[in-house]
Amino acid sequence: MHLTPDYGMWKYRRMIIKGRNWKFGNDVDTDAIIPARYLNTSDPKELAKHIMEDADKDFPNKAKAGDVIVAGKNFGCGSSREHAPIAIKAAGIQAVIAKSFARIFYRNSFNIGLPIFESEEAPEKIKEGDEIEIDADKGIIKNISKGESYKANPIPPFMQELISACGLVEWTKKKLKIEG
Repeated sequence: MHLTPDYGMWKYRRMIIKGRNWKFGNDVDTDAIIPARYLNTSDPKELAKHIMEDADKDFPNKAKAGDVIVAGKNFGCGSSREHAPIAIKAAGIQAVIAKSFARIFYRNSFNIGLPIFESEEAPEKIKEGDEIEIDADKGIIKNISKGESYKANPIPPFMQELISACGLVEWTKKKLKIEG
């Protein structure tokens, strides 16, 4: 998706995300996403080096920019640290699909510009490594590998603006025309 400035407002274009997925289970907490031992830094690139390593020690080396994470229910539970969605985004993960998200993780994700999608059926049917395509407007997840489609909650246009602007802080700066 791309949003371009148009007389101080945002002109909207559709958000489509395509990528290979990595599969995780239920109740993936923020300590699994970015272990607490790495919270002595807030550098996104450094955090990305350790993403999901307690869930899969090889994940930081296997995951590539453009990939997607698919998980079960309650993704991002645990502490309210903003480091978790920052690490995911900094690792180049384009989006996270889960049955449900912890509420603070959900809000933190949009605040930093990470697209997330709730879907009851996609996490059940998608297998690790499947190529998927997500239409954020329609709330459709296509499993290109299997030729199947699943319903997800669409991302409202305002939240897509936050994602396109790289999060709430950058969106606010652009909206208010603040430099730096």
